[in-house]
Amino acid sequence: MADKTVSISSKQSAKPNVKRLVTMTTIAAWTVLSVGIVLCLFNLHDFNDRNVGLMIGIGFLIASVFIYTLGMGVNMVDAYATNKKKEDDGTEE
Repeated sequence: MADKTVSISSKQSAKPNVKRLVTMTTIAAWTVLSVGIVLCLFNLHDFNDRNVGLMIGIGFLIASVFIYTLGMGVNMVDAYATNKKKEDDGTEE
């Protein structure tokens, strides 16, 4: 029986694709905001807390802010980590 050896370079670092994640969360936030606006506009006829469509629309509006904030937070943390690594390495752009 022959042994097979595989060498893996430890220099390779798996950098996550943060820009793609930020773009996806931004698109999701704008989509949820649009759905929330449409739901609110179509259900304004009976403005009270028993109007389920209006309450769901308001929920979508609030959720869009949280989704957008999450995406921007991830982007800011990645930018900070990248800048910190460049400072530690002594390299600048």
